[in-house]
Amino acid sequence: MDKLINYLLSAIPLGMTFLYGSTGEIITEKAGHLNLGIPGIMCVGAAGGCLALQLMSVNAALPGVLVVLIALLASFFCAAMMGLIYSFLTVSLHANQNVTGLALTTFGVGTMKFIMSKITVMAAETETRYLYAIKYFRFPFADSTTFKYCGIMVFLAIAIAIVTSYVLNRTRVGLVLCAVGENPATADAMGINVTAYKYVATLIGSGIAGLGGLFYIMDYAGSQEAYLGISALGWLSIALVIFTLWKPVVSIFGSALFGMLYVAGSYIPSIKALRVSMKATPILDMLPYVVTIIVLVITSATKKKENQPPAALGTNYYREDR
Repeated sequence: MDKLINYLLSAIPLGMTFLYGSTGEIITEKAGHLNLGIPGIMCVGAAGGCLALQLMSVNAALPGVLVVLIALLASFFCAAMMGLIYSFLTVSLHANQNVTGLALTTFGVGTMKFIMSKITVMAAETETRYLYAIKYFRFPFADSTTFKYCGIMVFLAIAIAIVTSYVLNRTRVGLVLCAVGENPATADAMGINVTAYKYVATLIGSGIAGLGGLFYIMDYAGSQEAYLGISALGWLSIALVIFTLWKPVVSIFGSALFGMLYVAGSYIPSIKALRVSMKATPILDMLPYVVTIIVLVITSATKKKENQPPAALGTNYYREDR
């Protein structure tokens, strides 16, 4: 029983990394753009936040609340700038969305590795490291061994998902954004600034996704080498969007499930009664993707409109063809 509790307390918070990424991607996709650059964006968001923390490490007088806030803003801003690049290429220049997203992921991973290597050098010179701020991110459970992964960014991820769901379904801005993603030509004919909505949605979505990378390093993993695994988590965040049928609130529960499936590879073999060999770990690691494929097949077969992606998803809008 203790193993099960420890498993859940480590797996469910891990899912919040997916929740940040999927919430950001849902906002972007609701505008009609498929951003496969989310893994790279999460990497840059993590690097930006860690760089801000490293720069602040020389000033020990800063209160913890301010340290966390500045790191969050830095992470959001850096990730949003990646979203700006994506928006300029796909919205203004009408570049292929899939190719642009993949290129952005490659660029983001490389940028993160470069920045993190420089941070390591800075930390060695000043004898301080950005990981000093872990205790602030894990508040109010910084001193707990049981709930140490349930810091403030866990609750922030859930709050962002709930607010996003409300905005998309209950406000004029959200409904207009959905209209842009369904039929941009019709929305344009009604006087809606399609380009502005696409830009803003992508920037906000990218910023939120970037927070997931920072969360993974500073709250969940709490290690200097953790950044090496962020890109893989980014791809699962995109899969989570499909799994939860583009619904942010459902993503809260879906992210917890993905967290449990992701950690299952290391947990299940430790249960002697199941007699599962460690050799089966790679197969168990495939579970989140397998579940996503099954959901995709089922939703495609039922053809319910509310379970389908935005009609114009992945298609560039040419105003002159209206």
